[in-house]
Amino acid sequence: MVKKSLELYNVLVKKYLVFVPVVFLFFRPPAGGLDIYRGIDTGIAGYFNEIYGANTNRDRGAFPLLNIPMGGRAAGLASAFTAVADDASFLESNPAGSARLRHPELAFFHSNWFAENMAGTMVEGLVFTGRIGNLGLAAGGKWLSTPVVEYNYSNVRLSTRYYSEAAGILNGAYNFSLGPRFSGISVGANLKGAFRIVPGDDYDEHFSSVIMADLGALSSFNLLKFYESPEWNSSLGLALRNLGPPSGDEALPSHAVLGLAYKPLASLLFSLDLFLPFNMRDIKQSGKPYFSTGLEFARGAFPSLRGGLQLKTGSLRLALGSTLRLFGEEPRQQQASKNAVFRSLNVDLDYSRELLSPEQPLNRLGLGIRAGLGKRETGRLEALYTEGLEAYTRGDYPAARRRWEEALELNPKFRPASEALAMLEETLAAGSRVDEFLETEF
Repeated sequence: MVKKSLELYNVLVKKYLVFVPVVFLFFRPPAGGLDIYRGIDTGIAGYFNEIYGANTNRDRGAFPLLNIPMGGRAAGLASAFTAVADDASFLESNPAGSARLRHPELAFFHSNWFAENMAGTMVEGLVFTGRIGNLGLAAGGKWLSTPVVEYNYSNVRLSTRYYSEAAGILNGAYNFSLGPRFSGISVGANLKGAFRIVPGDDYDEHFSSVIMADLGALSSFNLLKFYESPEWNSSLGLALRNLGPPSGDEALPSHAVLGLAYKPLASLLFSLDLFLPFNMRDIKQSGKPYFSTGLEFARGAFPSLRGGLQLKTGSLRLALGSTLRLFGEEPRQQQASKNAVFRSLNVDLDYSRELLSPEQPLNRLGLGIRAGLGKRETGRLEALYTEGLEAYTRGDYPAARRRWEEALELNPKFRPASEALAMLEETLAAGSRVDEFLETEF
């Protein structure tokens, strides 16, 4: 049964579903656009005000792009990603994440919105991240474009122009190691710049820009772990997002976020984020707290499944998603695909539905393509480590030692292998003491 399921997966996913991203990229809905000349309740500011609720920073017209997920797994988990932060989606969730990534990654994100007066709205994103030892670095950007339709007093459509926002992000993070049995604490920061272009009357355009920063911290540990793995199964994250001066009379959508991620099983991830909005112009106008929670199931080479829920005053967001692992996720796959251009390739497909009111839902469909770059050393290290564990479990201690020593020859700083060798020495020493005791003549 399992063999037939794998064969079906190979046929459907690796041969046919790989074309889904290509079809998605060329799909565009009709450009209905926003009408900013029919009153503030149906204009750009009014619509985005409804999206983010009546209590989320009363000056909530400033750069709504900052509150819109770029895409990827973070979007599929309803933005509950502050403590997960294990792929390129970390850039908007927790700037400390770049110090924890296992290999360089290049990611592209695209999403289309489907809602009344929102047809043709798109968000694009691009992220590159890598790590040098304990230092993580990343750069990325995102862009929002939505058509704006102009009518005259006779309700005759005159023209279509575009409201645009863009943001650029530079990231740096460092992991402070506190010993072989502790993951350490990663801290990071983002420097962000954003601008927007708003169409005006008589084809005038209004331009504004702002500079801001994000701060973040992340630490991992083991808690109620019911599987064997060198990875930590739990993590805590803290982030301060969009810290900066007001843009004119508008406050930025600033937040403090506390996140928790927990994997009781190797294939199951649970995440929870608590958001505390605060208004840097007037703290009394700060929004009410809200939360997001996500659940992901990922096993082997099969597509992962995830879902999420974000609940805030004035709106409810439901999210669903899946990741197609085309190659390179498992250590042995990485070793086998050594001649490939990329060390790994994943496609993220995500859908979210924002329930602003029974009459005003917002649907968003997103695509993410994440390509792992760099040497395949990490995959070989993990394969050797896993083979050593299997030999240790069988009681073949010499084979286990060889595998772990080979891993350390590739990377002397590979902590799981050094810890495993220390464990093996303790096991052998304990066995030697038992043998000496049994040989003692009384």
